[in-house]
Formats: sequence, structure tokens, C-alpha cells
Amino acid sequence: MSKIITVGLDLAKNVFQVHGADGAGRAVLRKKIRRAQVLEFFSQLPSCVVAMEACGGAHFWGREIGKLGHDVRLIPPAYVKPFVKRQKNDAADAEAICEAALRPTMRFVPVKSEEVQGAAMLFRVRELLIRQRTQAINALRGHLTEFGQIVPQGAANAARLVAIVEDPEGALPADAVPTLKALITALAHLEAEIAKLDAEITRRAKENDLARRLMTVPGIGPLIATAIAVLAPPPETFRKARDFAAWLGLVPRQHSTGGKQHLGATTKMGERSLRRLLILGANSVIIKRHVHAAARPGTWLAGMLSRKPPMLVRVALANKMARIVWALMVKGQDYRAPAATA
Repeated sequence: MSKIITVGLDLAKNVFQVHGADGAGRAVLRKKIRRAQVLEFFSQLPSCVVAMEACGGAHFWGREIGKLGHDVRLIPPAYVKPFVKRQKNDAADAEAICEAALRPTMRFVPVKSEEVQGAAMLFRVRELLIRQRTQAINALRGHLTEFGQIVPQGAANAARLVAIVEDPEGALPADAVPTLKALITALAHLEAEIAKLDAEITRRAKENDLARRLMTVPGIGPLIATAIAVLAPPPETFRKARDFAAWLGLVPRQHSTGGKQHLGATTKMGERSLRRLLILGANSVIIKRHVHAAARPGTWLAGMLSRKPPMLVRVALANKMARIVWALMVKGQDYRAPAATA
């Protein structure tokens, strides 16, 4: 059997598919292995390139297989799909992963350490709790609407919903009050847990040197700065600032042909949490533009606001913030506001 140079590993819950190729790309190994056999199999295999899709559990297996001396490469699933031939099955997926890894221009995802994944979990859990809080508020408002109590949308109006339910002289049926109070109890618990996570994020932002430097950028606070420090890959991964903005999905989608350039809406690819946070940060700059030097008359932002739709300006500013963030990460400097033109 020819020497195995590249292995495509299709991850699963219990049954994994392995596809091995030699230096010429010819298939020399096709094998199914159980989860408990994965590490034993790769420990007996000579050092080679092991490619996997960057999906759930991929970073764990990347770390474990990397400890055995293999060169682990994670590929975004969207870049593997074009290499799947006809029918979709585990063997075809493993072969596609192997072929994708052989491409000289393929882009890979760095394997995350346990510390980085643990820190990122803070933001994932916070997002989940915020969604649950929104669901509880919407449910409470919807139930009160059935009894003629109308309250505007938004978390800022949650206190009004609580006051209506807890009003002893209110017009709500006695049978409905205990049930609605169960929602209020759940809402209070969610608020307390979110506050704890926010305090932890603020603490980490003060202890992280990169986060402290990123907070010098207008619109970036402890939450966004800590999220970038944890969720963003090393700046050396990107050749230039635009590549970082493209990874976040903050550049226009291209559909160009025949020398004619057609730009559409933003691609929305990449890390959606960071993209959303940067857009929210850009929105805060626009709302409070009277206190930000970056929005004074004569600046780029002031010119954009005078001639472009507000949402377009928010995304454009988020794109600019992403480029500034990349430059600060590469150069290790604090942000310096540009001077306004006359």
C-alpha cells in the first residue's frame, strides 16, 4: 500500500469515516471506525495531514489527534461541499474533505485551545440567556394583550409588564396572576444571571491587554473588546484588514462577470456574533455622534450620514471598525482619532 500523506476524517457521534490518499491524491484507505477507536487508529498511523470539517467537536479531535504528531487542518464546511461527488454519504464526505485539504489555496481554521473555547462559552451562554429573556418578555406581553393591557416592545418596558401583573388592584383574572408571576420569576432569574455574566466580561476586559487597547476605539466597550479578543483568530491569519472584515461578513457580496462589477448586500459570512456586536457598536456611535470626535463635521462619518441611508452607514462604520481592530491587533497600538478636514 502506498504511503498515506493526507487523511480526510468525517466526524460523527459514534461512527467515523476515514479516507486516506497518497502523494498523488489516489485513494489508498477507506475505513469506518468507532468513536473509541479513533485515537488508537491515528496513533498507529505515520505522521500525516489529517483534515476535518470545522464543526461541533472538531477542535477537540484536532487537539487530541495533533498530540499524536499529525498535522491537523480544519476546513469550513462551505469549502468542502463543492468537492462532494453526486450522492451525500459519510464516505463521500470524507473523500471530499481529503480532496479539499490537498488544494494549495484552501483556507483553514486554526485549532482552538481548551482555554479559548472555555472563554468563548461565556458569550454563547450570554446570547442564549438574552434570547430566553426576550422570549419571556414577549410571552408576558402577549398574555397581557389578551386582557387589554398594551405595552410597547423592548426589554426597557419589562418593568411596566411586571407592575401590571403585581398590581393588587389590577383588572387581571385571579386565575391568570399566578401563571404570569411564574414568567416574572423566570425573567428575574434570567436578568440576574445576565448581570453576573456582564460583570465577568467587564472583569476580563480590564485584565486583558488587547481588550483594553480595543476599548480606545469609539463604539467598542468591554463586551465587544473581550469578544474580539476571545473569538477572533490571530491577526496573522489575515493578509490585510479587508480580509478580516470579509471574515466577519461586513463586505458586499460580489456577483461580477465580464468585467462588470456588481455588489450586493453584505455577505453575512463568518463570525455572526462579532458582526452583530460591531454593528451595535457602530449604532451607538451614530446615536451619540454629538460626543464622538469621529462624527464631527468634516469627518468621514459625518459625510456618510449626510448622504447615505442610516442602516447602510451603520454597516459601513462596522466595516471600518473591523479594519481598525485588525490594525490595532497587528501593530499593538492604541487608537488615534483622525483629524477632521476643514
